Amino acid sequence: MLSLGPRRLLACTLTFLFLLLPLLSAAQTPIPAGSSYELGFSPGRSSLAVVLKAIGSARRDLLIACYEFTSRDIAQAVEDAAHRGVKVRIVADWKAASDRYSQIRILIAAGIPVRLDQRYAILHHKFMVVDGLSVETGSFNYTGSAIERNAENSLVLWNVPSLAEAYAREWERLWEESKPGSATGTR
Repeated sequence: MLSLGPRRLLACTLTFLFLLLPLLSAAQTPIPAGSSYELGFSPGRSSLAVVLKAIGSARRDLLIACYEFTSRDIAQAVEDAAHRGVKVRIVADWKAASDRYSQIRILIAAGIPVRLDQRYAILHHKFMVVDGLSVETGSFNYTGSAIERNAENSLVLWNVPSLAEAYAREWERLWEESKPGSATGTR
């Protein structure tokens, strides 16, 4: 057994706390004043309503990272955003994008830039960055099953630019490592 004198024990404890405290405080970031949130749960349509509201609020740009994307309602909202001048870009899982009911090929055909990520077993992200200010995230896949059958959640954090910036950095990293998708074949 290691025996430390009282001074050495105190020095070791203070050193440990000196090194640990900055890490603990960095793990907790306060939500900025003026921020708000909206939360939805599924089954049911409250998660869908939260996602559609986030997409509908976009004025400049909308970054989407997704695993499965089979909901026609969400795809239509994304297309509508692009038609009103929002710069929409999507990073999606390459395997899920080629599923039978995936909306990814439809979105590509509509002129929305999509890249497909093959680096991971699955790209399991489900988030949106809206105008560099707000974030939609949660367990909610953009699918009919998530809307009607699964226990899911969707959370929009409004007016959180530092959080949106962190999500945008992750989105950009994924975009850079991914390959452009095509409307005729996503693989």
